[in-house]
Amino acid sequence: MGFNTIMVQLDVDSPAAQRASFALKLARQFEATLIGFAAADPYVFVPGMHGDLAAAEIIRQRSEEIEEHLKTLKQEFLSIVGDDASWREEIGDPTGLLATHARAADLIVTGAPTPSAADDHRRVVDIGTLILSAGRPVLLAADKLAPLDTTKVVVAWKDAREARRAVADAMPFLTNAQDVLVATIEEQNQRNARENISDVIRFLMRHGVKARSEVLGVGHADAGEAIAELARGMGAELVVAGGYGHSRVREWAFGGMTRSLIEEGSVNRLFSN
Repeated sequence: MGFNTIMVQLDVDSPAAQRASFALKLARQFEATLIGFAAADPYVFVPGMHGDLAAAEIIRQRSEEIEEHLKTLKQEFLSIVGDDASWREEIGDPTGLLATHARAADLIVTGAPTPSAADDHRRVVDIGTLILSAGRPVLLAADKLAPLDTTKVVVAWKDAREARRAVADAMPFLTNAQDVLVATIEEQNQRNARENISDVIRFLMRHGVKARSEVLGVGHADAGEAIAELARGMGAELVVAGGYGHSRVREWAFGGMTRSLIEEGSVNRLFSN
C-alpha cells in the first residue's frame, strides 16, 4: 500500500526549492509520480464610474505578471525534480483550482505561506478550505521542510468520521512506521474513550501497524497543542488528524483542534475530511 501520485502545491511568489525537494523525497520513498501545481488569481475590484475598464486593464497586467512567475516557478521545479515529474498551472483561485486538480493525486503536499502573504488567498492557498474541499488527504509540511521521517507517528483520534478517514488515508505512512501512538483527549467518559481507542488499535494491528494508545486528560488545555507536544516528546515528525469543520455561508468553521494543528508549524500534519 502506498501513494502512487503526489501533487505538491507551490506558492507563486515563493521559491520552489524547499517544498519541491520535500515532496520529491516523499515521492521517491513511495516510488510515486510527482506533479507540481501553482496558481494565482489576478482579480481586482475597482470602484467608480469607470471601474470596469480600469479593472480589466489591471487584471490583464496582473495576468501577465502571474504568467511570468509561473514560468519561472515551473523551470525551478523541473530543474529540481527532473523530467519524471509533471507540471500544472492555472490562472485563477489557487485553493479552488488545487482542490479540482486533486482528482489526479493520492496525496496533496502543501505548506504554510510566508507570513506576509498568509491572508492573500488570491496568491496562496487557504489551507482550511483546501482540507474540507479537496477530497484527498492534505499533508501540511512543517515550517522547516526537512525530509519527513515517519518512523514515529501520532494519530490524533476522535471517534468521528473525519478521524476514521484520516487513519485510512494515512495507512501508507502508518504501515511503514515503527511506533504509532494513537492519542485521544478525554472529554467526559474515560471508559468510552478507552473502548473507542482500543478498537482503533486492534484495527491498525490487523493491518500490520505497530500501534499503541494513550488517553490524555488535558482539561481545559488546548487539545491541538497537547497533541503537538506529545509528538515532540516522542520524537514523532508526523501527526495524523481529521479536519473537523463545516461550511457556513461564506466561511469554513473549524473545531479547536483543527485550527490549532493547522497553526502548529513544528510538526508535519496530515489532514483528511
